[in-house]
Amino acid sequence: MEFEDLIKELESLSNPEDLEGMARFGIRPKKAYGVKMPELRRIARKTGKDHELAAKLWEYGYSETRILASIIDDPGQVNEGQMERWANEFDSWDVCDQCCMNLFRKTPFAYKKVFEWSSREEEFVKRAAFTLIATLAVHDKKADDFRFEQFFPLILRESVDDRNFVKKAVNWALRQIGKRNCNLNKEAIILAEKINTTGTKSAKWIAKDALRELKSEKVRQRLKN
Repeated sequence: MEFEDLIKELESLSNPEDLEGMARFGIRPKKAYGVKMPELRRIARKTGKDHELAAKLWEYGYSETRILASIIDDPGQVNEGQMERWANEFDSWDVCDQCCMNLFRKTPFAYKKVFEWSSREEEFVKRAAFTLIATLAVHDKKADDFRFEQFFPLILRESVDDRNFVKKAVNWALRQIGKRNCNLNKEAIILAEKINTTGTKSAKWIAKDALRELKSEKVRQRLKN
């Protein structure tokens, strides 16, 4: 599909009620149409991979065009410069998470960016670091335990960040690592208990929520099987 055709289709699907729904979930980008994810994925399947088109969609600046860009871009053509530019322009958690899940985790730079972005001050750049950890924990099946154990100091360090979109991503990262296998489950529980002793409100929330899931019978049974 041509760029102009994609924009016309997004405009035709625009729904003010969906924009209101986005706001209720804390999604308040500067520009958005109010198009749901199933529609974006349908359009992406029809479009196929296209690195140049993805760049145009990103520059257009709407939440939906940027999510669509993350789906159709070719990770093999993405460089660190592009990742930095896009991350610096994140203005909502959904665009941040979709870029990490659909595109960034598939690049050779994903693990490197975790370390770099986790120490950044910008809320959504820091969130991206921990979203990457969570998505890599789910999708990088071949990675050994050390790949994720090296993230524990980052999780501990940033557990004191009380910004909502950061603390939720830190919690997400911890939980997903702890659900990879029995060994990482035990280590993640130990880390969560350590986080719980730091005394800050955000750390206690991260720890208690993670422990609730990681110690649950459902997770233990799944790991056992």
